[in-house]
Amino acid sequence: MLEHPHAVLVTGDDTAACYRSRDDQHAEDHPEKRGKEPIREAYCWCNLTSGKGSRALWLLLLPFMVANLAHWMRPAAPPGHRGHRVYDVLVRVLALSLTVLLTASACEVALDLTAWQCAGSAACAAGKSWLGFLSAGDGGAVSAPGRRLALAALLPLLLVGFLWWLSHRTWSAYESASPPPRRPGVSRDIPPEERPALSLNGFWYGRRLVARLRGAHVAIGMLTIAGALLLAAADADRRPGGSGVLAATGVALAVVVGLLAATAVWIVCRAARSEAEPDETDDRFLITALPVASLVVLALTAVHSAWDRPGWTSTGALPGTGVFAHLAVLQGVLALGLLVTALFLQRAARRTGHDDGRAALRGMSGAAVALLACALGGVLTGGVAQRIADWLDGGATPGQLHSPIPGPPVLLSWQASVIPVLLLVVVLFGVFAAVRVTLVRRAVAKNVPGLYEERSRPDPQRTRQIAGTIARAGLTDSAPLLVAAISLVTLVLGGGAVLGAWLTHHAPGRATQNAPSLVHGAAQTAESLGSWLMGAGVILLIAMGRRAYQDRSARRTIGILWDVGTFWPRAAHPFAPPCYAERAVPDLTWRMATWTERHNGRLVISGHSQGSVLAAAAVWQLDLATRSRVALLTYGAPLERLYGRWFPAFFGPAALTQLHHEMDAWRNLWRFTDPIGGPIRLTGEDGPEVDRGPLRDPLTFGRTLRHPLPEQILGHGDYQADPAFAAARSELLARLGPEVPPQRA
Repeated sequence: MLEHPHAVLVTGDDTAACYRSRDDQHAEDHPEKRGKEPIREAYCWCNLTSGKGSRALWLLLLPFMVANLAHWMRPAAPPGHRGHRVYDVLVRVLALSLTVLLTASACEVALDLTAWQCAGSAACAAGKSWLGFLSAGDGGAVSAPGRRLALAALLPLLLVGFLWWLSHRTWSAYESASPPPRRPGVSRDIPPEERPALSLNGFWYGRRLVARLRGAHVAIGMLTIAGALLLAAADADRRPGGSGVLAATGVALAVVVGLLAATAVWIVCRAARSEAEPDETDDRFLITALPVASLVVLALTAVHSAWDRPGWTSTGALPGTGVFAHLAVLQGVLALGLLVTALFLQRAARRTGHDDGRAALRGMSGAAVALLACALGGVLTGGVAQRIADWLDGGATPGQLHSPIPGPPVLLSWQASVIPVLLLVVVLFGVFAAVRVTLVRRAVAKNVPGLYEERSRPDPQRTRQIAGTIARAGLTDSAPLLVAAISLVTLVLGGGAVLGAWLTHHAPGRATQNAPSLVHGAAQTAESLGSWLMGAGVILLIAMGRRAYQDRSARRTIGILWDVGTFWPRAAHPFAPPCYAERAVPDLTWRMATWTERHNGRLVISGHSQGSVLAAAAVWQLDLATRSRVALLTYGAPLERLYGRWFPAFFGPAALTQLHHEMDAWRNLWRFTDPIGGPIRLTGEDGPEVDRGPLRDPLTFGRTLRHPLPEQILGHGDYQADPAFAAARSELLARLGPEVPPQRA
């Protein structure tokens, strides 16, 4: 970025910092040496997303991240609309259900498959020395069903504890950056509801909200484990000869668990972002007392479950595994609720002029993405359960007639059968994309030579190469179609899977034994293939994480893919990967505010790709006095093409137009061959002045005196090599006013 072999750190740390060339380290002290040449300074933030190899394991938190994205995809309705509050609550409750799903899946593996089914079956426990002390036939101190379950509960408890530690650790490192104090200006006189959300002083300071959500999610995770233990013990206590004292104790513990769970849900529903000013509410007692109380209740429940119950044996599946079906129905209802709420918000956005029809899926993207988060959670958790069951029962198939264990819940097998159909939808979309690229390439090819002024000999191969790049770059705009198709198929087939599991109580293969051979064969194939695909998805994510740990280039690739998902604060799920923008945006804002105040100079902040989003967010945070000394240069920017369409409430036309009105010095460079960046498309008289493009790519069609060799097609990269970059930077500096004055005393 600096185009200099020796870079020195100016301010910052190993995670994110500003750098200059060694020659420019103290350039402000000697302005006469620089003349009119601007001082280059680079802000490096890559270690926030792709630094340590262990961060690639965040891929396993993908469902939480996707659910958090759904929170920010709401339509651009007026800030005071009641639908915003309903939308927030629905997303947060759905995110809470994902924590319950993850914990319940850990309980399924540890409590049901291992401690209850396999340890309780002599055929399954045979040959597994590590399971011998839990085996029912061993007669050991922990061979009783309740004690096996209490001991196995340590595994899901460790998982919840690990998520708490990871969230707390990243919370201290990412969400603790405070915004700079603002100088008096017009922006403070404008009511918060009339200002863009990204310009509010507390937008990038979500420390207290994440702490509240973390306390509630940790508590609900431990209460889920307690619920699994209580259901198993209650089933034994209700049988003839059961202890009335133990039954009454179980009921009392269940009431306490219900009250604590209701408290956790209440905290999640009441939690709200304070964006007008940084939230400094001191509620540590509540967010600490709830997890501690849940841990105490879990310990008491474990003691209650481990209490001796003569004649208690573990047969069949663990009582309470029907919770997966209830979770699936709840998540479907919440997703439909989000869809209805988004419809009302979108209608209000159109009525007030906040939407111009460019929003992805007509403003319904949040509901679709929330449903995908639930589907991802089901695939990952179900895949682990399916693979563990296959491993435990040896060569048999879990749930079939000759298997030593019943296997995971029937619903997981039905959900696995849906995956081949979803893959078929993806394949059909791939065919559609290939046809679309071919048609667009043919349509564009006839116009490619006219984009260049120089006269070159016809070169059909060069023309097809450029036209094909343009056609492939346009596929980005088809992403809403793919998301809509997958979401619709997931909703329909997911509902069918729940219905099939409830009606038949068997996996698809056994449920269709009396059906025609074609139907039975298709059901068996879908069940087997889907089961392996669920497990393969988990293995693929783990393999990607391990490869990223060993391979720097793979780690960088995963980091780039992570940039969009972790740009937004953790407003819905505290276990989502941390928001790097809560460190990067305050960094940039502090640097611009302090430098312009100290040196009274002009500043052009230029950002490429995701850096352009950070640059715009940082400029939004400046007061008007500082913003008058700052210009914005974006290139390869997804501000409108990605963020404006998928997050219209924050980067929609109204927000970007207002930013341009408050900051006239803004230029955006874009190319037809760029699959990520695009024009800003501002409305109004001065809107077209922002966009500079489309830039020629490649710079020349054929060979010229200045370019004797064929120029490379740059696509999304190397915008600074285009002469338009230097011209735009010089234009912006000129618009900011006089030259940089000498340093003040």
